[in-house]
Amino acid sequence: MAGDAGITWLKRFVPEPMAMGHGERLRAGLGIGIGLALTGVFCSPWTDNALTAPLLIAPMGASAILMFAVPASPLAQPWSVVGGHLVAALVGVTAAQWLHPPLVAAAVAVMVAMLAMSALRCLHPPSGAIAMIAVLGGPKIVAIGYGFVLVPVLLNSLVLTAAALVYNNVTGRSYPHRAHPQPTKPVLVLSHEDLDAALSAYGETLDISRADLEGLFQDLGLRAKNHK
Repeated sequence: MAGDAGITWLKRFVPEPMAMGHGERLRAGLGIGIGLALTGVFCSPWTDNALTAPLLIAPMGASAILMFAVPASPLAQPWSVVGGHLVAALVGVTAAQWLHPPLVAAAVAVMVAMLAMSALRCLHPPSGAIAMIAVLGGPKIVAIGYGFVLVPVLLNSLVLTAAALVYNNVTGRSYPHRAHPQPTKPVLVLSHEDLDAALSAYGETLDISRADLEGLFQDLGLRAKNHK
């Protein structure tokens, strides 16, 4: 029994497989490559030999995976990306200028950025890396000051978001995401208050919107009804 419990506990470290077919993986992968390449190309005219910030910052790679692979996620929506990066950059630069030592400033920057993003409804995990880069990116990044917020952070964010808007919609994915239409005759009428209460009672934050959750519930209920 103890051995079975240990195996069960270890299995929790590996997530359940995502419902993503080979075609969807290929679609997402191509989008990531195209989006990042276009971001680099379109941002290049804004750079010159005097610019000390990188042309394309690393957190955009993580953002691209969210925007092209899981475009329905609340964490991947346009405002989440642009707003999240902007807020994190502002917080990071401020922390770099006012807090010491840098390790403490970086930790505080990520903490405050997360709280601010949550309050402004633009929570975006890769933005935490932007807050850290603003503090720990080296003397050249720190010397740029608030210019780092505009170039490359805001510029990268806007171009990558524009690429995601075009690519996702051309390939049949709604972006910004909208919930799929529900059945004309709902299996069970659920109020927004009931859904919010259920999500709150779950005790953990789920990466799904209320509308998508309701749509999935109605679809599953209808399928179960048809089976009966």
